[in-house]
Amino acid sequence: MGTASSLVSPSEVIEDAYGGEGGEACEIPVEVKPKARLLRSSFRRGPRVIGASFKSTGSVELEYAAEYERLRKDYEIFRVSKNNEIASMQKKEAKLDEENKRLRAELQALQKTYQKILREKESAVEAKYQAMERAATFEHDRDKVKRQFKIFRETKEKEIQDLLRAKRDLESKLQQLQAQGIQIYDPADSDSDDNCTTVTTAGTQCEYWSGGVLGSEPSMGSMMQLQQTHRGPEFAHSLIDVEGPFANVSRDDWDAAVASLLQVSPHVSQALWSNTVRCYLISTQETRAELQTFIQTHSLRLQRFCEGLGHFYLNVSFPEEKAALYAAERRQEIERSSVCVLLLKSSVSSCVVEDVEEAFVKTPDSRPLLLYLRTGDRKGEKEEVSTLSPSTRDLLERVNKADKSAKLKVISNDAYGFKNSTEKTFLQDFSLFLQELLGLELEESGAVEEREEEDSGDVLWDLHDEQEQIEAFQQACSAASRFSFQKYVDRLNDMVAAPPPTPPLLVSGAPGSGKSLLLAKWLIELQQKHSPNTLILYHFTGHPLTTSTDPVLIIKRLTVKLLQHFWSISGLSMDPSKILEEFPRWLERLSARHHGNIIIIIDSIDQIQNAERHMKWLIDPLPANVRVLVSVNVETCPQAWRLWPTLHLDPLNPRELKSVISTECVNSDIKLTKDQEKKLERHCRSAATCNALYISLISRLITQSRSSWTLEKTLQQCASCQDTVSLYRLALKVALDSLSTDQEKHIMKELLCLVCASRNGISESEALELFPDLSFPALTSLLHNLERLLIITYACGLIRFQHPQACEAVNQEFLDGGKCHGSYREKIIRFFSEQLKQDRVTWRVADELPWLLQQQEDRSNLQMSLLNLFVSQNLYKRGHFSELLAYWQFVGKDKCSMAIEYFDSLKEFEKTCESEQSMSRLADLYETLGRFLKDLGLLSQAVAPLQRSLEIRETALDPDHPSVAQSLHQLAGVYVHWRKFGNAEQLYKQAMEICENAYGPEHSTVARELDSLSLLYQKQNKYEQAEKLRKRSVKIRQKTARQKGHMYGFALLKRRALQLEELTLGKDSADCAKTLNELGVLYYLQNNLDAAKMFLTRSLEMRQRVLGPDHTDCAQSLNNLAALHSERKEYESAEELYERALDIRKRVLAPDHPSLAYTLKHLAMLYKRRGKLEKAVPLYELALEIREKSFGPKHPSVATALVNLAVLYCQLKQHSDALPLYERALKVYEDSLGRLHPRVGETLKNLAVLSYEEGDFEKAAELYKRAMEIKEAEPSLVCGKAPSHHSSSGDTFSLQSPALPHASR
Repeated sequence: MGTASSLVSPSEVIEDAYGGEGGEACEIPVEVKPKARLLRSSFRRGPRVIGASFKSTGSVELEYAAEYERLRKDYEIFRVSKNNEIASMQKKEAKLDEENKRLRAELQALQKTYQKILREKESAVEAKYQAMERAATFEHDRDKVKRQFKIFRETKEKEIQDLLRAKRDLESKLQQLQAQGIQIYDPADSDSDDNCTTVTTAGTQCEYWSGGVLGSEPSMGSMMQLQQTHRGPEFAHSLIDVEGPFANVSRDDWDAAVASLLQVSPHVSQALWSNTVRCYLISTQETRAELQTFIQTHSLRLQRFCEGLGHFYLNVSFPEEKAALYAAERRQEIERSSVCVLLLKSSVSSCVVEDVEEAFVKTPDSRPLLLYLRTGDRKGEKEEVSTLSPSTRDLLERVNKADKSAKLKVISNDAYGFKNSTEKTFLQDFSLFLQELLGLELEESGAVEEREEEDSGDVLWDLHDEQEQIEAFQQACSAASRFSFQKYVDRLNDMVAAPPPTPPLLVSGAPGSGKSLLLAKWLIELQQKHSPNTLILYHFTGHPLTTSTDPVLIIKRLTVKLLQHFWSISGLSMDPSKILEEFPRWLERLSARHHGNIIIIIDSIDQIQNAERHMKWLIDPLPANVRVLVSVNVETCPQAWRLWPTLHLDPLNPRELKSVISTECVNSDIKLTKDQEKKLERHCRSAATCNALYISLISRLITQSRSSWTLEKTLQQCASCQDTVSLYRLALKVALDSLSTDQEKHIMKELLCLVCASRNGISESEALELFPDLSFPALTSLLHNLERLLIITYACGLIRFQHPQACEAVNQEFLDGGKCHGSYREKIIRFFSEQLKQDRVTWRVADELPWLLQQQEDRSNLQMSLLNLFVSQNLYKRGHFSELLAYWQFVGKDKCSMAIEYFDSLKEFEKTCESEQSMSRLADLYETLGRFLKDLGLLSQAVAPLQRSLEIRETALDPDHPSVAQSLHQLAGVYVHWRKFGNAEQLYKQAMEICENAYGPEHSTVARELDSLSLLYQKQNKYEQAEKLRKRSVKIRQKTARQKGHMYGFALLKRRALQLEELTLGKDSADCAKTLNELGVLYYLQNNLDAAKMFLTRSLEMRQRVLGPDHTDCAQSLNNLAALHSERKEYESAEELYERALDIRKRVLAPDHPSLAYTLKHLAMLYKRRGKLEKAVPLYELALEIREKSFGPKHPSVATALVNLAVLYCQLKQHSDALPLYERALKVYEDSLGRLHPRVGETLKNLAVLSYEEGDFEKAAELYKRAMEIKEAEPSLVCGKAPSHHSSSGDTFSLQSPALPHASR
């Protein structure tokens, strides 16, 4: 323990070991133990003694004082030390504060640096991404350029090879001809209309129709008579006058007549309404037994017959006692029916009379008619007639009177008593009706399938997809008639007419805004206004899950439609990836060969599965003559497409809104008050409530108000619906309230849920099978009501939702937002599985069952359904190649294991085949499997089924059967892929020999084998043999196409004439007169001159009444009537009519108008034909003047007019006037066409004749020799007649269509 002496003096300087600064004196704390404990301890040593001395007490106090002093000093030391500590801590604190401030400043600086670095990093990353995008764009552009260059190189290489081969052929022939002393001229310079060929729409090569069809003048060499010296040389000066029924049809009339006939249409039966054979059965109480016998006995077989052809069959019958309740439905069903059957005995009711009047009397030519007349037992004729009531006899008389075309077939119970012995005969007669209806020649389904296979060749095509597109287009056209869209149509015309290159045109709008309606309306006007050379392809997509949204099927359909206009579609691949990859190449190649524009329209392209990935060809530059229009919803449009030229559909304006609603109200005899109209107008102001679909639906709800709700209640409920889905839900409630029983309401809900859960919808016949208690009248009444409310529609015989928003409304109203789909899918799966067990493998089973199982994720049953060989065969043969592959991928099988599964399944099926028919089906299955595997690239696995198919057909059928040739053809294709050309050549030759023996040497199957052999020889560099076979194949295809063109074109003419007749029943108007004129021209083309004269006369009379006698349209009618009289050799009437037409056109039209020149030319030809040469001369002079003004003095057409005028001068013996005309024409021909052109030779002939007549025989011989050198060189033309590069007249026109009847005249 320290004492006072141990304290350090403050004056001493001590080093600070505790952090103080050196050189200063500071107090050092000294640890001092307190003395109080010692004192207490000393006092406790003994007990206190009482009575101690004073001295001891005082000493104690002194000790206390000393102790106190020490304690005080200790305290002072402690206090000083603590103060020192505090001061030191304060210094440390200040120092730490300064350090903290410094660190904070450094931290802020670091944060600023970090932010700067972070920004630099983000900029670097963004620059990296931009560089990557630029690199990707560069890669895409490079690939595109490489692809385009590859296409260009391949095309040019092929052209060079063709040119080299042609050059070699020409050189060899040139050497042969030069050895004979014959000079050769270039056929490409030919301007003769007689030497022109053209490629038709169907891809066939055919002769031009006679030049005068559209006002052209052909060459003059074909009627020269210089060698006929006994008749005199003056007959050498001759013109070519056009003969035949097309000689005088004007160009304007021709354009109007054929513009609607030139679009390529599929061979889909037009007699069927929505792919359904609807048999309308009209019966009475007395013939109810016959009706039941027919339904129970014959309907099932007829249904199977139609199913085998890909159609639905439906019996339409309304019980007589309830028929009055379904008046509107009966009229609709008669209109849609394919065939009407009347079962009659003695008496008839009012409803039967109404149906017979509608079907048999008013429209007897619309459908086949069958009358079964039961008159009791077999008696004499008088007794039979007497059993009929007066009303029945009167009805039969009216039916017989209306049957002018003898379409009605009457069956008496003497021949058909509906007993077992005659049922087969009745079924055969009714089957003949169906064959006539469907355009078939054979009843056996196998023969029909064989014919379809023959027509389609190796291309797998689904007619149901095509018919679905046709019906979608027709429905859009029908709905579009209620809206104007004129401003949008004009803008689309301007955008399409823009100069190339043009990116795709985007038509955007909200759902229900009318995009499909606009495209359909524009497409109609496009078909009517544009040139026949314009090729239009369109595709309308449906619900996102249907086959219409499959990108592979869409592109394949467009490719096939594109290739139909050219030579062949045999080069089309079936591999899905190749179909998508090769489409832009096909488009590039074929657009270069097409002389007009190609317009592609795709509606709702955003609904296509993975549209942006599968439609990448839209981003590439389009060919110059290709225009693409697509429509999308604004919300789902891909970002890359928003840069295209866009036409956005705005909401409807109040005027259009009022027009649509008032039209519906007038049709339904409903009148809205002004307050109700204003209320509707105020409600329909937003974008969601002022689109085309919403307005159409609300107008239908208003017209339906009388059947369920009051008008005021309907308007009130509609006002609460702020979008189309909610309005559709209201429409569902209205439809439910219109039904009388709970059972009907339940059936409606179930039916709509089944349609919603299915893939493509359900048919009426399927609905009747799914609901056994549902009668047909109740079903058709329900569907009629739903169709009226725009909820459902029909597509290829299937009930579907008219708009995706209707489907969404059913999902929300009945399916809890789509959560209950599974149970309804299971119901449809059970239905189609039951059909599968009964061996009813139809296109419906193949389309629906695998897809439903995939949606239910039932892989085992899906695999079982795919291993049903007829299901897979149906999918493959209809071209659903990618769909079949997708199912197997979902099951988890690769290509090889799938092939093994199929082959094993076929082996098991073969064990059950015993009959000849079953063996034939087995051979078809083996062939289908082999083709499928070949398309997949599994060549080694494809050989075995193809060889087995060949063995079965040779054994079960006959070694020379055409089916054997089909197997040989497919097997040869595999050997070609293996490059075993010797084996393939042998098989192709065997197949061709069989086809020639079976069908003849000019059948299309022979052409197919020739094409295959030609390609095989090309692969072996045997170009001479390949070219020889190719030419033979082309000739066969030309002849076949011309035959089909005659039949198909004649059918189109008749159908168009019938359509126009319906349009001429209204009041007098300019449009009606125009229609009458077009109708007369169409009958003129059919060589029905009496009907043509009647309609042309009516057109002239109506135009004179409506437009006045001096109107140009009257001149057109006069011209057409003159042409008709000229055709009938009534020259006086024709001359008078031509003169009247010429007088009007001279007064009204410009002096150089083409119509004036047209009338001048034909009147001059008529004068010449009648020998009035003096009257013909001024007309030819005026025609020459018009041509000089129109084309210039050095045009070949002017030279033709000069020659024709010179010929007239020669016939008038005015040789001095003819000579300068001939010389001028010869110079024009030589300068424009070349010295060796046939026109030059023809003019030299005429000059030779002129020199001969003037006595200059030496000059005549020299000119004649030159002309004959040119003439004799003409047969050396290779590849037939070549097209001209120049027109010989101002109004030459080539018809780009299949050849129609009488074209050969």
